[in-house]
Amino acid sequence: MLQRIDHVGIACRSLEAAIEKYTSVFGLAVVSQEVNEQQGVKEAMLAVSAAPSASYVQLLEPLADDTPVGKFLARRGEGLHHVGYAVANVTEALAVIGGAGAVRLIDERPRHGSMGASIAFLHPADLGGVLTELVQPHGG
Repeated sequence: MLQRIDHVGIACRSLEAAIEKYTSVFGLAVVSQEVNEQQGVKEAMLAVSAAPSASYVQLLEPLADDTPVGKFLARRGEGLHHVGYAVANVTEALAVIGGAGAVRLIDERPRHGSMGASIAFLHPADLGGVLTELVQPHGG
């Protein structure tokens, strides 16, 4: 079901400063920047490897303190927020995982993600404290 690690999400207080750090230290290239009002973040995707099996570092700055990433920063500070795994079909993956009953679904249906992907989150309490995102890349 899981095809590869699509991205790691990093919570940061300043998207601009984080982009500067990751581009200067690791030589990563910014391939996408957007504001996702639904999730309450400004984000940037930085390519670690190239298509067709691309992987990314996703930098996330909250739009407000009361957003999920804003609350995360208040509790834990900057750092690893979630791991995103590529799947062929996020709807089917949710049905299989939800049907097994071992992991709670945060999202029962896919929602809009970065770069046009369809995404859904799984509850971190059921996965060793790791917020897990299923990602069906755009066009996938």
